[in-house]
Amino acid sequence: MTNNKLGLLYSSITLLFWGILPIALKLSEKFIDATSLSWFRFFIAFIILFILQLTSNNLQQFRKITIKEIIKLLFAGVFLTLNYVTFVLTLKYLSPGEAQLNFQVAPFFLAFGSLLFFKERLTAIQLSCLFTLAVGIILFFHPNISGHINTGSKVLIGVGIIEFSALSWACYTLLQKSLMAKISTSNVLLCVFGIGMVLLTPLTDFTQFTALTTFDWSIALFCAFNTLIAYSALAKALVFWPAAQVSAVVAVAPVISFMSTAFVVSMGWWPNIIKAAHLTSLSIIGIIVIVGSVATMQLLPHLLKKNKPIEQLN
Repeated sequence: MTNNKLGLLYSSITLLFWGILPIALKLSEKFIDATSLSWFRFFIAFIILFILQLTSNNLQQFRKITIKEIIKLLFAGVFLTLNYVTFVLTLKYLSPGEAQLNFQVAPFFLAFGSLLFFKERLTAIQLSCLFTLAVGIILFFHPNISGHINTGSKVLIGVGIIEFSALSWACYTLLQKSLMAKISTSNVLLCVFGIGMVLLTPLTDFTQFTALTTFDWSIALFCAFNTLIAYSALAKALVFWPAAQVSAVVAVAPVISFMSTAFVVSMGWWPNIIKAAHLTSLSIIGIIVIVGSVATMQLLPHLLKKNKPIEQLN
């Protein structure tokens, strides 16, 4: 596979797993608090990665890292943990729809961060696609915007927290990308998950795990493996693609979330917990704009590149 195809593959895996994760998180609200679940997700991902890295003798790489890289790893772990905790905290001030809407600035933080720190260049077409992507997201979530126009202090606090959460996620991702040249993606994730696990331990209520049913454990384990698979794929995607391109694909996650929720509702699964969202004509237009923007950003540069030899022959 070419780098472009590998980048698309890993980005799509991240997109899929992040798109279906909200359903599992919604189900988990009935048996565990979000902080304890986040600790469990970090814990399982850390244990599995540690075993894999130990058996493959890849932990030797840590003997060669510098103080600068250790500091970057620490900050990456802190930023990802802040992202997890603050996203949960913001739900005290905003509805899930409002929080999801405001978090969509994260891919744009990532795109502009890549321009600033990695000097990744975007063409005029790609910049235009980022703009239309923003328009599509606004159209898709317009019921949340039009239905919750409120300048009260509670809403403002919630918006401030979710913006910080989005910035924390972008900072984590940029730090992760900066470490790719020196440390393998698996070892970076091993450290990040370990740091998150340690930081969340004092906030975790371990007594909740003793009361889980078989179904509860299946949901908790799905969330944990979702963390491992999605973030491993994200790390791989950043190896093969610029961060700006990866961010464009990640921005489609809310649409996948909406589609998966609609599927669950149509199948009649967990009707008392999972509810269908109202889809307006503007929301449908938003989906088309989002998908079209991402497709154009990914495909058009390569189509133009393929046409260059023909133009030169003429």
